[in-house]
Amino acid sequence: MISELSDRLAAVRHRVDAAASDCGRDPAAITLISVGKTFPAEVVNEAVTAGATDLGENRVQEAVAKKPEVAEARWHLIGPLQRNKARAALEVFDIVHTVDRFEIADRLQYLLTEHWPERRLGVLIEINVAKEPQKAGALPEDASELLEHALGCDRLAVLGLMAIPPWAEDPEASRPWFQKLRELRDRLQYEMGHPLPELSMGMSHDFEIAIAEGATMVRVGTAIFGPRG
Repeated sequence: MISELSDRLAAVRHRVDAAASDCGRDPAAITLISVGKTFPAEVVNEAVTAGATDLGENRVQEAVAKKPEVAEARWHLIGPLQRNKARAALEVFDIVHTVDRFEIADRLQYLLTEHWPERRLGVLIEINVAKEPQKAGALPEDASELLEHALGCDRLAVLGLMAIPPWAEDPEASRPWFQKLRELRDRLQYEMGHPLPELSMGMSHDFEIAIAEGATMVRVGTAIFGPRG
C-alpha cells in the first residue's frame, strides 16, 4: 500500500539525514536513490508519488518497460551495462553508475555523438574494490587508465566512482571497502586534476556506514520497497 511505502521512504530519509548530521555533513548533499528492481511500475510510481526523486534500476530492459508508466524522476542505471544495451540505456537513464571498461565508454560516446549531439551523460566509474571475480567493475589498479580514457570522451561527464562491496551480515564489514573507494577517488582527483564529487556506495543494510565514509549517493531498495519476492 502507498501509505506503507511512503512511511518506509520517510523513515529512510530520516536515517539518511541523521547519518549525515552525525558526521557533520549536509543532509542535502546525499542523493537517495530508490531502487525498484523486480517491483512493477505501479509500485515504483507510488514511490515517486511519495516523494522519491531519483530511481535506480539494475536491468536496462526492466527500466525500458517501466519508465513510460512512472511519473517524472531522475533514472540511474546501477547494474552492469552490456554494449548491445547501450542505446536503450541512453533512452531511459539520466546517469550511468557502471562504466567499467573502455568499450562501454566508447560505445556511449559514439551513440551520444551520433544520436544526441547536444547531450552530455553523467557517468560514474565502477570499481571492483575487493577484486571479486564474479563482479563487474574495473580493478583499482586499472582505475587511473580507465578514468583518463573516460575523461577524453567529451560526451561523458565523469562525476565520480561507484562500488558494491562484498556482502556481509554486519554493516561494519563494508566500512574498509567504502574507505578504499573514497581514498581511491581522492588520489585520482589529485592525479588527474579533475573533480570527482560523487561517491555512489551503500545499500539498505549499510548506507549509514557509507555516508559516514563519504557517500554522496546511496542506493536503497529493500528498506523502501520491502522484501523482494
